[in-house]
Amino acid sequence: MADPLRLGIAGLGTVGAGVVKIVRQKADLLSARAGREVVITAVSARSKSKDRGVNLSSYAWEDDPVKLAQRDDVDVFVELMGGEDGPAKAATEAAIKAGKDVVTANKAMLAMHGQALAELAEKHNKIIRFEAAVAGGIPVIKALTEGLAGNTITRVMGVMNGSCNYILTRMQSAGLTYKEVFAEADGLGYLEADPQLDVGGIDAAHKLAILSSIAFGTQVNFAGIALEGIENVTIEDINHAADMGFKIKLLGSAQMTGRGLEQSMAPCLVPATSPLGQLDGGTNMIVLEGDHVGQIMLRGAGAGEGPTASAVMSDVMDLARGIRLPTFGQPAATLEAPKTAAAATPAPYYLRMSLQDKPGALAKVATALGDAGVSIDRMRQYDHADAMAPVLIVTHTTSSEALVAALDALPATGVVNGAPVALRIEQI
Repeated sequence: MADPLRLGIAGLGTVGAGVVKIVRQKADLLSARAGREVVITAVSARSKSKDRGVNLSSYAWEDDPVKLAQRDDVDVFVELMGGEDGPAKAATEAAIKAGKDVVTANKAMLAMHGQALAELAEKHNKIIRFEAAVAGGIPVIKALTEGLAGNTITRVMGVMNGSCNYILTRMQSAGLTYKEVFAEADGLGYLEADPQLDVGGIDAAHKLAILSSIAFGTQVNFAGIALEGIENVTIEDINHAADMGFKIKLLGSAQMTGRGLEQSMAPCLVPATSPLGQLDGGTNMIVLEGDHVGQIMLRGAGAGEGPTASAVMSDVMDLARGIRLPTFGQPAATLEAPKTAAAATPAPYYLRMSLQDKPGALAKVATALGDAGVSIDRMRQYDHADAMAPVLIVTHTTSSEALVAALDALPATGVVNGAPVALRIEQI
């Protein structure tokens, strides 16, 4: 049997402790499947005395993760500290320069520095693996780099943040406002220390940037994502969308077009009966479309100790078996800097607006939409107690340019109160 694969784990939070548990509890199974032992030799975290529910006494301790990354008795540096820069990035770079392969769950670091890290790894003939960085326990990275390697990927789409999905589904099921469910989710520990990473769509956008790079053979381009969080989604929007057969999801979407790479992360409507529409709670779902395979869907737990630690171990096991792939599925030098394109693929839209309750108001709105080239599929007006009437419109498929022109023209009608809400409808 080959020599053991020796791990150095930096970061002993929920995921790090989960990895330690798997290595300790599944030692025989891992050895049988990898053809060699997988062992932990050293660990690092901010506090040595903290009780993590797992015995660490047999492992060497390093206060400094950079020193851990440079240890002679470490073959694979497992980075589970998180953070775009700081100790995580410094230790990852140190590990590569010291001749170690790296396994990480750090989506922010890869989204912002992925190209430079990939180039550094290839320069030193080392490997960076990161299955746990996207969608928790769902093996979407492996699906793209290996299972679908013979396909030209045409679109990547999905719900990539379980906390946002929990908030939106909880709002609908309990009839609560965004602020009420946000406070509930925060109290349950579902949100990041900086909640804006979740509800602002940043966490999900990091994941989308990584998937886009692999899917379309481009350098990671987080800055090119059109980003909108869920803070402005109201219970009224959720209820009205449900009344018309839709659910609202924070949806990531990326596709390569003749104009460049379209990437967006924003609240969208999906049919309530679709797989994405039926996705409740903290679950994630990734939809991949390829020219030969067609459409496939991967669904599962997007976070948590077990699922994320499982994803970390999938990378560790590949390295133990000698499977070595370029960081983003192809050599870093072949990844092109993408041209950013605004999302312009035609789609139907959901519009909510408040109209003056007087004769001719709807006709003026319909005329403004029609003059801009936006056709109405469905329209609904709700009962109201004041002079302003809530009106919902679902358009036929239209371009984003036509929609923007229509929205710009509505104030001139003199019958629309405030700014209309416009959400894209994705057909899955």
